[in-house]
Amino acid sequence: MNWTEVLGYVAMVIVATSFLLKDMLTLRIVNAVGCLCFVVYGFMTGAMPVVGLNLLVSGINIYHAYNILRAKK
Repeated sequence: MNWTEVLGYVAMVIVATSFLLKDMLTLRIVNAVGCLCFVVYGFMTGAMPVVGLNLLVSGINIYHAYNILRAKK
């Protein structure tokens, strides 16, 4: 197993773990981190659909996390 595969598995575990969280802000942040790991993995493997989808999903997560933080003020 090489470092690229390790990154893919780490990203998978982070994203899967995020769905076990109950706090929506934490879920969004953890999921965004996992998606950004998948973006790096996608670039490393040349899988542009992986890059595109995970950029989109991480952007959505960051947007919603920002709105949650703003609403708490």
